[in-house]
Amino acid sequence: MKNEIQKVWKWLFGIIVVLIFCLPVVFLLAGSLKGTKELTDSLGAVIAGKGGDLQWNFFPAYPTLRHYVKVLLDSPQFWTLFWNSVKLTSVTVLGQILISIPAAWGFARYRFTHAIFRIYMILMMIPFQVRMISEYLLLQRMDLLDSFWGIVLPAVFSAYPVFIMFQFFVSIPEEVLDAARIDGATEWQLFVRIGVPLGKTGIISSLMLSVLECWNMIEQPMVFLDTKSLWPVALYVPQITENGIGISFTVSILVLILPFLVFLAGQEYIQKGIAAFMKGE
Repeated sequence: MKNEIQKVWKWLFGIIVVLIFCLPVVFLLAGSLKGTKELTDSLGAVIAGKGGDLQWNFFPAYPTLRHYVKVLLDSPQFWTLFWNSVKLTSVTVLGQILISIPAAWGFARYRFTHAIFRIYMILMMIPFQVRMISEYLLLQRMDLLDSFWGIVLPAVFSAYPVFIMFQFFVSIPEEVLDAARIDGATEWQLFVRIGVPLGKTGIISSLMLSVLECWNMIEQPMVFLDTKSLWPVALYVPQITENGIGISFTVSILVLILPFLVFLAGQEYIQKGIAAFMKGE
C-alpha cells in the first residue's frame, strides 16, 4: 500500500513538472492562434504601456491561422533568416565533424596531448560574456566581423563537443587497441574502425547538442553582425507593438519546431551526452 502511494505521488509530481515546463509553449501556441484584436485586448496594457490589468485566456475565442499565413507566405525576411540559420547550423556541424572528432580522439588516446587538453578545457569554462571583447578584437584583426564566417569559425572550434566526445573515446579499453595494433592496424585504422564505431554515441549526442546550440544562437550574432540580413532566425522577433504581437508568438513557435524534432529523434543520445558532460565535470 505504501509503495502504491509513493508511485501515485511520483506520478503527480512528474505531471506537475511537465505542466510547468510546457506552460510557456502552450502560452506561445495560444497567442499564435489568437487574432490581433484579441491579443491587443489581452496584452495591450502591457505592450503599449497603458493602464489596466493583464488578461489572458489559454483558449482563443476565435482561433485563426492568419499570423502563420503572413509569416510563411508574406514575410521574405523570415525565410532569409531561416536559411541563414540552416546554413549556419549545417556548416558548423560539418566543421565539428572534421575538427572535433579527430581532436577528441587525439586528446583521449595520446598522453602527450593531455596537458594541451587541460588548457583547451579552460576555454570551455570561460563564458562568452568574458571572452566577448577578445573575440571581437580577434575577428576584427582577421577581417571577419559582420560576416558569416565570423560566427561559424568560433563555433566550429568550440570546446564542448570535443569534451563530450573525449568522455566516450577515453572509455575504450586500451587492450582493444593493443590487440588491433598486433594485428597490424595503423593509427588511422584504429581511429576509423574502432574509435568512431565505439564512440558513435558520444559523436551523435555532441553533434545533436551542437545543432540545438547553433539554432538558438543569439548573443554572438548580436555582437558580431551588424547586417541584419545575416542574422539567424532566432533574432527574427519584430519589435513588439500592438500590431505585431501575433507575429512574435508565431515566429517563436516556428523557431521551436526544429529543436523539438531533434530532441524527439535523439532524446536517448542527448541524455547520454549530458550525462557524460556532468560526469566529466
